[in-house]
Amino acid sequence: QVQLVESGGGLVQAGDSLRLSCAASGRSFSSYGMGWFRQAPGKEREFVAAISRSGGITGYGDSVKGRFTISRDNVKNTVYLQMNNMKPEDTAAYYCAASLATVANTVSTYNYWGQGTQVTVSS
Repeated sequence: QVQLVESGGGLVQAGDSLRLSCAASGRSFSSYGMGWFRQAPGKEREFVAAISRSGGITGYGDSVKGRFTISRDNVKNTVYLQMNNMKPEDTAAYYCAASLATVANTVSTYNYWGQGTQVTVSS
């Protein structure tokens, strides 16, 4: 079992940067592939980024490629999402998730979810 807690959300302006963190507690954090998803009001949950257990493989959704970077620290049991050149369309609740698979991009692949952190980008 893994418990996930996101932090770092807030209100920023277009073009700004923000870094989200997701702290994991429980056993064997390094056994899980980790991902970030986001969900805007009235929309489905959208894949943002994923990272393999060791951190050597990453994947990104098309809308964030080149702007967002996912990373992890298996000593601190934390996964990060660095968001640069943010746009109003990035506004959403951002969720961290853990998967027994690796670099997965579908909601159903993930076994554990955090409660989310709100990110709002003003124009």
